[in-house]
Amino acid sequence: MTPLDPSNDHSAVNLEHNDLAGQAVDAIEDLSGAHPGYRRAHAKGICCRAVFRPSGLATALTTAPHLQEQEIEAVVRFSGSSTDPALADALSPAKGMAVQFTLPDGGITNLVGVTVPVFFARTPESFLDIIRTAHRAQEGNLGPIDLIKEITTHFSESKESFLAVKHLKPPASYAACHYYCIHAYFLMDRQGTSRPVKFEWIPGDGVHTISVTDAAKQPDDYLEDELRLRLDKAPAVFQLTAILGEDGDPTDDPTRAWPDDRERINLGRLYITEYIEEPEGLVMDPTAVTDGMALSDDPILQFRHAAYADSSNRRREGR
Repeated sequence: MTPLDPSNDHSAVNLEHNDLAGQAVDAIEDLSGAHPGYRRAHAKGICCRAVFRPSGLATALTTAPHLQEQEIEAVVRFSGSSTDPALADALSPAKGMAVQFTLPDGGITNLVGVTVPVFFARTPESFLDIIRTAHRAQEGNLGPIDLIKEITTHFSESKESFLAVKHLKPPASYAACHYYCIHAYFLMDRQGTSRPVKFEWIPGDGVHTISVTDAAKQPDDYLEDELRLRLDKAPAVFQLTAILGEDGDPTDDPTRAWPDDRERINLGRLYITEYIEEPEGLVMDPTAVTDGMALSDDPILQFRHAAYADSSNRRREGR
């Protein structure tokens, strides 16, 4: 399990990813329409200011500056998973939490989490095939349940992810969700020794949900409204947990979870303090790692850099 160096310029791979990224974003637009100026996924969101206070327990594992002992400023973006910025919160099952840490040297690094523990596609190619299959099925007027059956029949790798989505209950708050950073990374210590790791954000006040019936009665923006009121009273708190991988744990397949008995370390607490307008040009690229971290051999993780760049360019151009 050798970490990849994200600074290496693998030109042929980059060109292939750029081409696939354009096709993938086109396919998403074919599936759900284009919404000029918005992200192609997680279009609707709210940004907040935060501070991260490391526990210091990661210093033996990594030199990553945001995981040492110095308090770090951050921007957090909560979102629904839909491509439609006008969709009611209750109609977007999975939620997202993206965190951008501002490093002591002025650089940034990001962690991107969602409320399901695994992804639905193992490779960029299968991601594109799944989106296109969903589009064809949609044109055939299949309902949501039949659509899921159609996809999982042809793409067995999607089953665990879709099952997780099916079991999701409407959240009471963005601040009351458990978020999984579904990709594996590597942490590297001062001796250059690396260790595979996954990250999770665990809400300080626990996970809280509401019934489907109650969710249907909520305003379209109930999660944003609730978060604003919550932050007026006190910070929302999350614990960042590292799950340490062992030999045999897949680092190249985001559709497969690691065993539940893996060692967990509390890396620190994130204190979300106030609502802010979204910073101009904010891109929560999960491949933006810092010293002491490296990308794994997960092809979806590697691909997301090109996909985020393509989506960002379209937003900036107003399309």
